[in-house]
Amino acid sequence: MRTQVPTSPHQQRLLGAAVLWLFAGSALLLSTLVPAHTALLGWTPAFWLLAAPLVVLLVLEPALPRQLLALRRPRRPVMCGAIWH
Repeated sequence: MRTQVPTSPHQQRLLGAAVLWLFAGSALLLSTLVPAHTALLGWTPAFWLLAAPLVVLLVLEPALPRQLLALRRPRRPVMCGAIWH
């Protein structure tokens, strides 16, 4: 297993800004204050409010999806001792 490299305060601020950007964009799209698709702009609002911050998050923390999936994966109890034949 690879050891975690300590992140700099600058990278942590960028990560926080990207998460805030993603949450604010999600709130805007879910509250329908900003439509996801318009005739004039196409899918540009959805890209800048959702896809762009996700790309920034993946660039800053490439292992983040794997870590989130590991949290969701149910842990199986380890059966020690009794083996049924």
